[in-house]
Order: sequence, then structure tokens, then C-alpha cells
Amino acid sequence: MFPGSHIRTQPDKPALIMAGSGEVQTFAELDAAANRLSHVLRDAGIQAGDHVAICMENNPNFLEVLWGCHYAGVVYTAASSRLTSDELAYIMNDCGAKAFITSMYKAEQAAEVREETPNVTLRLMINGTIEGHGSYEDAVAAASSEPLANRTAGRDMLYSSGTTGRPKGVFPSLPEVPLEEWSSSIEGLQQLLFGMDASKVYLSPAPMYHAAPLRFCLATQAIGATVVLMEHFDAEDYLKYVDQYKVTHSQLVPTMFVRMLKLDEETRAKYDVSTIEAAVHAAAPCPVAVKQQMIEWWGPVIHEYYAGTEGNGFVYCNSEGWLAHPGTVGSPLNCVVHIVGEDGEEVPTGEAGTIYFEAGGTFEYHNDPEKTAGSRHPKGWSTLGDVGYLDEDGFVFLTDRKAYMIITGGVNVYPQESENLLVTHPSVIDVAVFGVPNDDFGEEVKAVVQPVEMPADPEAAGELERELIRFCREHLADVKCPRSVDFREELPRHPTGKLYKRLLKDEYWAAAGRSI
Repeated sequence: MFPGSHIRTQPDKPALIMAGSGEVQTFAELDAAANRLSHVLRDAGIQAGDHVAICMENNPNFLEVLWGCHYAGVVYTAASSRLTSDELAYIMNDCGAKAFITSMYKAEQAAEVREETPNVTLRLMINGTIEGHGSYEDAVAAASSEPLANRTAGRDMLYSSGTTGRPKGVFPSLPEVPLEEWSSSIEGLQQLLFGMDASKVYLSPAPMYHAAPLRFCLATQAIGATVVLMEHFDAEDYLKYVDQYKVTHSQLVPTMFVRMLKLDEETRAKYDVSTIEAAVHAAAPCPVAVKQQMIEWWGPVIHEYYAGTEGNGFVYCNSEGWLAHPGTVGSPLNCVVHIVGEDGEEVPTGEAGTIYFEAGGTFEYHNDPEKTAGSRHPKGWSTLGDVGYLDEDGFVFLTDRKAYMIITGGVNVYPQESENLLVTHPSVIDVAVFGVPNDDFGEEVKAVVQPVEMPADPEAAGELERELIRFCREHLADVKCPRSVDFREELPRHPTGKLYKRLLKDEYWAAAGRSI
């Protein structure tokens, strides 16, 4: 389905509400705007199957731009609004974008990438224009609101967040279908697992360029439900909007849970969250203690899944399943999970190895056959590069990514375990644990912490460092605990919840005069 499917039955129902401003776009308005953009693209020579790049902040036009691309049958690549100009130009060129849609918020960067992206023939900007860019509003206002003839459904080609290297374009292998026959797999998941229907209200707190918010918001509107879109995440604002808009469904990441749990009891008690029927989380592992507290606070409405932009498998659990297997990310629904050792053979139950999916979906990394081949097992299975294990009941537990494993004195240490513990300390907002050079052991465990309050002086910093190391050693083996802790105002975390640990690790290794 798509927004136009609902204009006969609920044309004036809100398809989109901007959480902060309260601005509303109805289903009739959304469908008309999408139709207009589809004509703008076609009139500019952008044909079905061509690529369109999008880069902007969460704003009232974002979803209509996605649907306009979808109605035009193009491949749309939503790029992070936090990328450097070099990274953005790389993605625009790599995906072969013929059109670029952005906003005045990104004007400086749009100007910087203009000369570096010569194959782009149409550039549109929202909320103002700069040289070389036409007005999005003027372009769509002048276009027809009638549907294009013989519409083919578009599709996304999104890029990985690049937490372990250059972003990779992920192109799922999907058949071309007429728009009127299109249905995303997310629609079915929303309906079957989370009870989504046209009467529900979905709150999206994350940036729209990420796979999960983009696909879940499109699926929500395709079903006929309302999306409430936060301009940016704030812990108290999130609770306020749940109360204000009577939100029934939402998708979050564990760092959002942590920030809400760090609010004082009085603040949390101000807002009614009882309307929430399903709060879905993914993107990063959730510390056991954090999830336990969330279930105690919101009730058994917490759902979790493990999957990737690649769409090659889907692992899921509800609150009941998680409480019976604390720490799990669920059991496979549409695939078979294999845990594979360094020799390429499957390992016994309970033993960690690389997680591979079988029969969950196929994909390619755009313009990178080497990366595509590197994601494949000889038996045809595919991996996201994560490490984990299966328990006796077939539930999946994540250990960490291979790239983050620390080898200290010949012992393999996965830092996720100490990260999950340290973030529960009352003085910690966020934490990254990784290996740094050590002449004796090869690597040693280092923690970089974003504290609730930055230490006032070196003495206070030393005291907090000792407290956190002591706290870690009370619960984990010494080899897994940091030997030193540094403090920063903020960690380089992607708005979607993923930590850019690579940036921190590169910084420390470079400072030591070593290369990774």
C-alpha cells in the first residue's frame, strides 16, 4: 500500500505531525505532494531505476520527498546530514545520483559538493536556495498532482553508517512491481508483531536517513497510521510527546533508553506513557539492566529485533521471550542462523562465532564486489560481521563486532560486555571501550566515558576513574576491565545509536605512533 491508497477513506487524517511545531500533513496532502515531486523528477529526465540522493534534517517535507521518489520508481539514497562534504560527495557519486534534494540547513555543504558531483542534473533545495539549486517548493507547486501513468514502485539504497570504514551502499535484491501492488516487508512486521493498524500513532525520534526510521515511517503511512516525527531526540521531550500525542508505537535505540532512565523520578513521573502498545528497539545491543528497568517502567511492551540495512535476516523477541532469556536479541523468524568459527565450520551451541543468515534475503554492496564476496560464506550464507552465539533454545546472543575485538596477552576480549556494565553506573551517560597499544600485551583495554557531570579537576577525574575501574572489576573478570579511563563531554555516536568507535580507536593509536 501507499498514502494514495487511503485518500478515499481518510483524506483529512494526519499522515504526519511534526512533534515540536505541531505542523500537520494529511494523507491527501501527502499523496498530492508525492505525485507532484514524481512529475518534477520525470520532467527532469529522471526515469524509473535512476538514483536520487537526499540529504537533510528531519523536516516536514522529508516523507513526501521519499514518497515522491517512490511514486517515480527511482532508487532513493538518504544520506546522513552529519556527513562531511567529502563523505557526502562520495555517496552521491558512488550511488550515481542524477538528482539531489536537500535543504537550506545543508546549504554550506550543498555548495561544497556541487563541483564534486558533476553527474547530478537536478538540484532542489527546501526552505531557500543557493546558486545552482532550484526551489523545491516552487518546483512541486508548478507540477501536476495527478499520478504518473504506469507507476513502478521505487526502492531505497541506503548506506551503512561506516562505523568500521567507508559507508557501503546496500542494494537489496527485490523484484520490480507496480506501485499499486507494492507492499514492504516492514508493513507485515508492523502488523503481525507489533499490532500496527490505521488507528495507531507512531512516534519516530531518530534521523529519517537511517534504514529503520525511514522504512518504519513509510510502512506506518502505507498502513494508514499517523507518524509523529521528532525534529531531534531529547529524553524528556520524547516522554512529553508520548503523552501529548497519545503515542501507541515507537522505535528507539538503547542509548535513548539510557538517557530516559537517567532522568530524575519526578521528571519521568510527569508524563503518561500508558498508551504505548509496542516500543521496538534495535541498532545496538541493549544492556540487560537497562532493558529490565524499561520493562519494569513501561510494562511488557518492549520488542527487540536484530537485523541490518542489508535485509538478509530478521531475529526477534518480545518482552516475555527476553525475560526468559535475558540478554538475547531474539530467535530467527525468516531465516536460519549459523554460528561459524574461524575455520568456516559451525561451532557448538553456546560457543561464539561469526553470525551468518541463511534464506533471509539477498543483497549486494553497490560497486563493491569484494565487500559483497567478503560477506558470504562458501555455502551462500551472508553476515553483517557480528559475533555471537546460540543458546540451547535457539535464541541469539550478540558478543560484539569482529572489528572491535581486543587481543590482550593472547586473550580475546569483546568490549561490549564492559560497555554494557559501565553505562549502568549512575555517573555514566555513555561509554566506549576499545583496545589501545601496549608493549607487553599487544593491546590493553581503554574506556572513554561521557559522565553525567565532567570532573571539576584532575583529582576528581582520578577519583571517578578509580571508581569506574573498581565497579567493573566487581562484576567482570579483570582482563575484560579497562586499565584506564578518559572523560569527554560527548562521544562520537551516530544519531541512530551506533558508536563511531573507529574514530576514537584511530585517534588513540595515532597518538601512540602506531597504525591499526
